[in-house]
Amino acid sequence: MKFPTPLLTGTLIKRYKRFLADIRLDNGKIVTAHCANPGSMMGLKEAGARVWLSISDNPKRKLKYSWELLEIDLGCGPHLVGINTNHPNKIVADAIADGRIPELAGYNSLRREVKYGKNSRIDILLQDEGRPDCYVEIKNVHLMRNAGFAEFPDSVTERGRKHLNELSTYVQQGHRCVMFYLIQRTDAATFSLARDIDKEYAHTFDTAIKSGVEAYAYSCTISSEGIDIDAPVLMI
Repeated sequence: MKFPTPLLTGTLIKRYKRFLADIRLDNGKIVTAHCANPGSMMGLKEAGARVWLSISDNPKRKLKYSWELLEIDLGCGPHLVGINTNHPNKIVADAIADGRIPELAGYNSLRREVKYGKNSRIDILLQDEGRPDCYVEIKNVHLMRNAGFAEFPDSVTERGRKHLNELSTYVQQGHRCVMFYLIQRTDAATFSLARDIDKEYAHTFDTAIKSGVEAYAYSCTISSEGIDIDAPVLMI
């Protein structure tokens, strides 16, 4: 996924009201950017952090700036983190279409945001004649409390538990179901659930895996030009 226009650089002043962030651009101008991230952003909202913003010329938007990237150093040198949770579905869909995710290769149809379950939409539905439909639920990951060790979730997620339960039900109906964790970081070596943050999510995940739901985690390559799938990450 390529950013459509060059990103602007600046320094984070504060993130507030979940979806807003004040940022001082390198030219000294202070702007308010949209923060497309409903999570807690634990460890990623400290004042003074180096950030990157995209800019839109859409006159219908209330805020023309969007917070895209953050630079962080957990003791192993600076790394980039993608904080925009609107991007993972496109990143994964593009990678599947290009054959860069072997676990999800070989389907001739890819559709996004297809209705399923109880008032839900699956992120990606893969179909091919002679094969069970494959339902792929994508979760954005950026929590890292220890260097190299990515975790999900960063806050209690009732919606996440709902998705796991729905995937479990669809597996029982004969479909293939996949939880795909996209780690929007360049410093992830391993991935695990943050069981201390949401014990119920972890329990529901364990039950889903036992029922036949598959789970994969992939890291990303990130630059000021774009974000792409990188490689599978060990799940522990």
